[in-house]
Amino acid sequence: MVILLLGLLGLVGLMVQGQRSQMESYQRVQALVLLEDMVNRINANRKVAACYAITTAADGTPYLGTGAGSAPACGLGTAQQRARADLDMAEWSNLLLGSAEKIGAGNVGAMLGARGCVSVATVGIYQVYTVSVAWQGSGKTLAPPASVPCATGLFGDEAQRRAVSVPVQIASLS
Repeated sequence: MVILLLGLLGLVGLMVQGQRSQMESYQRVQALVLLEDMVNRINANRKVAACYAITTAADGTPYLGTGAGSAPACGLGTAQQRARADLDMAEWSNLLLGSAEKIGAGNVGAMLGARGCVSVATVGIYQVYTVSVAWQGSGKTLAPPASVPCATGLFGDEAQRRAVSVPVQIASLS
């Protein structure tokens, strides 16, 4: 009886770990989808790509998503390009909040505490935009590297912060 009980307890522990891993995987996939979404938005409106870069690379603020205010209004390009950039930022922030999937009136489609950052650096004649998505993981692991400062310090222990990022290189367009 004791041996059977120990075996069942081990099986329950294995099931819990499997569900945690499944949730982590789901959140990572959601983060990658949202990351690619913003990259596509920047590429589609690249003449005013600087409007998307609201985050400072040094400290990862400000950001969009959980706990964020509205993105600053774009002041570049034509009225249509500015409006597109402003709408893109508002829509991306809503997606980070989980608006893609709903249960009743509640948003449930994103990661826990999702935040998105876009920063820019000049490298030669190119502008290199870094798009990042950060969220809270369900358990502790290695903290993301310092090169991904998006939402640093906002999840308590850095070992619970998850982050993915991608650089987007755009030539200087005149």
